[in-house]
Amino acid sequence: MREGYSIAVIIVLVAGQIVKGFVILCALVAALAPIRPETVERYYSTTVYPAIQAVVTPVSNLVPFAFFDPLTVLPAIVLFMAVALAVSRARVERSVRPVGALLLSVTTFAAIVYLVFLGIWGLNYRRVAMSDRLALEPSPPTSEQVLKLGFEAIRRMNGLYAEAHRIGWEPDPRFDKDLVKAYGLVQDRLLGTATAVPGRLKSSIYGAYFRWTTVDGMVDPFALEVLANPDLLPLERTFVAAHEWAHLAGFADESEANFVGFLTCIGAGVPAQYSGWLSLYWLVGVEVTPEERKQLWDAVAEGPRQDVQAITDRLQSGQLPFLRNASWRVYDRYLRANRVEEGIRSYGQVINLILRARFEDGWLPVRRDVDSSPSSSP
Repeated sequence: MREGYSIAVIIVLVAGQIVKGFVILCALVAALAPIRPETVERYYSTTVYPAIQAVVTPVSNLVPFAFFDPLTVLPAIVLFMAVALAVSRARVERSVRPVGALLLSVTTFAAIVYLVFLGIWGLNYRRVAMSDRLALEPSPPTSEQVLKLGFEAIRRMNGLYAEAHRIGWEPDPRFDKDLVKAYGLVQDRLLGTATAVPGRLKSSIYGAYFRWTTVDGMVDPFALEVLANPDLLPLERTFVAAHEWAHLAGFADESEANFVGFLTCIGAGVPAQYSGWLSLYWLVGVEVTPEERKQLWDAVAEGPRQDVQAITDRLQSGQLPFLRNASWRVYDRYLRANRVEEGIRSYGQVINLILRARFEDGWLPVRRDVDSSPSSSP
């Protein structure tokens, strides 16, 4: 009887190891296997993912706290306790076997998390690129065009400032009807559907980290919720919301989220338009020379200049440069690992999209057939 029990235990243990190995292998294949963007677009990004987001985000919106907090803190606590236990057992048994077993379990758990990440949101990194989705001018923008776009952003800021401040900004952007309507219109133009649900901007225990690293917000890829920097000014929250909502619509790439967020803002009411043009001014400022940046700054009127200074003061007052730099280096590696070749430089690619895309009246982008191969598209 005991012998049969021992054999059963051995079979269970071996089966467990096989399952762990299989899970890890699946994660490696998922990470490395080449998948055509058109396949991801057709069978995930426009079918499976919208169905997931339509359920998960409304549930996340029901509560004010971020699910991301316990989803990250609890595993960290469990890991700390498991490491302590494994090290203790290794000392008692005078063997590295407990530590090896823990490493295998941690690797398996990480593989499961990665597979869940891909299934819930992460595969959107591999969908059809915005540059293959839009009708674009063949030539990249010149430095003169970039500078001209900067002056256009300033002209709009100067003209919208007084009315935007008179009306003010909705504390919860989900209740800005014009913004939500524009969000749906942009989705419909780019995807042929408008199903993504706007996310509630939530506070998080990572708020201090956002402040120290100058991160304005992020999307939790598991609960499909929006986490926002607690120090954001009202005039910033609208664009940050539109940017993160773009992620919720499945546009994982940062430049694409900036593009969708910008179009959403300028298609909405005056306060949102001001927020969008102000954000574009910042993005252009990163792409021009110091001399050109001074030319742009000299053209900013007193009102918008005060807003720019207020944002600058916010960023400088809370940041920790060493942590900010380290954080952005890590995020750069994360983006590259998810096949965003430009890394954090992808943020600035929105300028390229705006200047090369063809627009109809009302800043509605002209879309081409995303089901066709990019090489065969016009």
